[in-house]
Amino acid sequence: MTATGDARRAPVPPGGRREDRRAQLVEAAVDHVAAHGIADLSLRRLGAATGVSHRMLIHYFGTKEQLLVEIVRTSERRRRASLSRLRAEPGRSPADVARLLWRQLADPGAAGEERLFFEICGHALRGRPEAAPVLEGLVEDWLEPLVAAEIEAGATPAEARNRARVGLATVRGLLLDLLATGDRAGVDAALEEFLRLYFGSE
Repeated sequence: MTATGDARRAPVPPGGRREDRRAQLVEAAVDHVAAHGIADLSLRRLGAATGVSHRMLIHYFGTKEQLLVEIVRTSERRRRASLSRLRAEPGRSPADVARLLWRQLADPGAAGEERLFFEICGHALRGRPEAAPVLEGLVEDWLEPLVAAEIEAGATPAEARNRARVGLATVRGLLLDLLATGDRAGVDAALEEFLRLYFGSE
């Protein structure tokens, strides 16, 4: 499940290894989606935003959907990194870490990334082969840091995995609720109730 970036960053410089260049283009594309959403998203618009032609994006990613899959996967990696940074800061309870991460995820500036996440997941679940890679690690990649946090809090490995999965599913469900209803106050209140049940009195 990324702090929004600046889509007006300087164009990706030419040269460098192919994979480095590809990674730079994806990072710039994530920033563009975060800032501008996914309405009328096209390879031409993404190319202009990242400083290359749409043909160059096709060269690196093959199709628009393959690029969108990479945007989603990169966005998810950023969010896991953000969770790790929040957990590493001293003096924060697990519930406070969850609240801070939620604020990032539910921020209106992140709505474009969230919509794209659910859209691409829908394509993958309908059997679109270009979108299938987005399902790889969709749960497992998040469980690793979440399980580690639960074990640190005293849960057994089995309990930690179950609790982590419940937490991940709940947050994703609330994000979908927020996108569908726009009811930020209601969804925030639901999150607080979940945290009360999940963490107790924190």
